[in-house]
Amino acid sequence: MEHEDNLRIDKWLWAVRIFKTRSQAAEACKKGRIVIDDVQVKPSRIIKIGEVVIVKRPPVTYQYQVKGLLGNRQSAKIVVDYVDDLTSEDEKAKLDIKKHIGFEIRDRGVGRPTKRERRLIDHLKKIQ
Repeated sequence: MEHEDNLRIDKWLWAVRIFKTRSQAAEACKKGRIVIDDVQVKPSRIIKIGEVVIVKRPPVTYQYQVKGLLGNRQSAKIVVDYVDDLTSEDEKAKLDIKKHIGFEIRDRGVGRPTKRERRLIDHLKKIQ
């Protein structure tokens, strides 16, 4: 394990498995989706232990506290020692709600909806 004093935010986000690639972490920083101390940060921002990092991934806003600096990607079991998830359960519940919105359930084996059924489904979606 490598411990570093000066570590970039994009590298830390990648190392603790918040993003799959470092370029995705850097892109999120450039788009203003990473916030520390109410300031949108650049990918080159140096991170410190104890800071709270806010990651905006619509519709959920995640909050993580930096417990340690990790420069290289490690296994998920080791990552727990370097990051603390502060995201509320209400925020995480938004993911479940998004899965159920706009999804209609059809019985197995019924096949595709007919043109008439499709119009009824569209009509019901507009009402809700």
